[in-house]
Amino acid sequence: MKLAAAAQMRELDRRAIEERKIPSIDLMERAAAAVAQAALDALPDKPQKCRAAVFCGAGNNGGDGIGAARLLFLMGLKVRVFLVGDYNRLTPDAMEETGRLSECGVELEDFNPQDKAQAAWARGSQVVVDAVFGVGLSRNIAPDSKFAAAVDLINSCRKGTVIAADIASGVEADTGRVLGRAVRADRTVTFSMPKTGQFAGDGAVLSGRVTVHDIGVPAALVREVSCPVQTVEADFARAALPPRKKDGHKGDFGKVLVVGGAVGYTGAPYLTASAAVRSGCGLVYLGVPESIWEIETVRCVSAMPFPLADRRGRLSRRALPELLERLEGCGVLALGPGLGRGESVRQLVLEVLQQTEKPVVLDADGINALEGHIDILDQRRGRVTILTPHGGEFARIGGNPAGDPVGAARAFAREHGCFLVLKGHRTVTAGPEGNVLVNTTGNSGLAKGGSGDVLTGLTASLLAQGAGPVMAAAGAVWIHGRAGDLAAEALTEYCVTPEDVIAAFPRVFSELQGN
Repeated sequence: MKLAAAAQMRELDRRAIEERKIPSIDLMERAAAAVAQAALDALPDKPQKCRAAVFCGAGNNGGDGIGAARLLFLMGLKVRVFLVGDYNRLTPDAMEETGRLSECGVELEDFNPQDKAQAAWARGSQVVVDAVFGVGLSRNIAPDSKFAAAVDLINSCRKGTVIAADIASGVEADTGRVLGRAVRADRTVTFSMPKTGQFAGDGAVLSGRVTVHDIGVPAALVREVSCPVQTVEADFARAALPPRKKDGHKGDFGKVLVVGGAVGYTGAPYLTASAAVRSGCGLVYLGVPESIWEIETVRCVSAMPFPLADRRGRLSRRALPELLERLEGCGVLALGPGLGRGESVRQLVLEVLQQTEKPVVLDADGINALEGHIDILDQRRGRVTILTPHGGEFARIGGNPAGDPVGAARAFAREHGCFLVLKGHRTVTAGPEGNVLVNTTGNSGLAKGGSGDVLTGLTASLLAQGAGPVMAAAGAVWIHGRAGDLAAEALTEYCVTPEDVIAAFPRVFSELQGN
């Protein structure tokens, strides 16, 4: 699903109005109808027994809200409409909607933050419509303004369902960043195309359930919008699954070498190797410090552990020759889970990255080893390197995910010629060409130590089986999140463990194959 930017939406509307001669008021009426229907769907009782509070700005987004208020009134609801802004600055279409509202006997009221009766009405309403700001908002909402007071009042409405018209006020359309403060919507009724900020950053949480509604912009114009940012859905993950030869043997389905682990961190490499095995990889080898090798041999049944030279429980630079020799027989290296941090480990990671031509999935302390040595990553331009950092690891290697994870991931991947999987509530996958994929699966049950190790093994497995780096990375993120969702359905988000996620892989793969 393509995710549009604010400028693209403005251009789309302009083309519909100027080139296709669609009256702008007709677009607004259809937007208003979509918002009104969503409000109607949210009512807990008959419309005649319910009331609505509609907060509107002076722009066209406000006009959508005013139109929706009129339709809700005609459906039988008791409605009050509060203008958050200057009446004299209403756009022509918003003014037209105001006139139509007035003809029904409902007047636009000036919002007064000190008016207790207005606040009581809003807090007692079964549905609250947020149409204060649209996708054009680009600066912070002033903390002492009427706009801020309106946002705070909407967020205090616990009784009713909050529905945002096009976008939750205060969410930046292009990034998902909160501009000072923002409405927390239960549902966002967005028009023509979804926006990046509804699926990334804080906006992914504040938007609630997002539904896209056709308001009359010709489909041909929508198809012509080129978007470098898209969501990852089931169809994408399905395409990421490499085909299985009916007469294939284990050598045909990829070979992954997992290198990681340290004293006190024996679980991470085991989880990575287990995820690679469970997701279809033909052969999985596990190189660990000699100090923990016996522990891993007891745990592993399908993966094949072997000891590497260590020092004080962590891998030593002396492990390099054997590691590289083992890697020659494998297609992909998964490097980093549970490695620990230290000078010897850092040297080992950097030399491996420099010397191998093989694809590398770099995670955890493998990423941390690049701190202050990002030039080593730059030297791998043209070779496949997939980094899977969380926000803290990303910051250590020069990234700045705050506020705009999509933009930060895209900039980093392009600058360093790598594939970046920036983990978070809505994990972002960026490639060196500038395209970005935003994930749509997962839940808080995945916010546990070991979940990232599972993702690393799954990514390496798909890559080794023949998926391209973007398909392997973004497809693995979707599958990982979907497995977490299935596990949470059975166990609750509290009780999901990384092992449960791996155990749910078969159900996800079966779903993707149509079984």
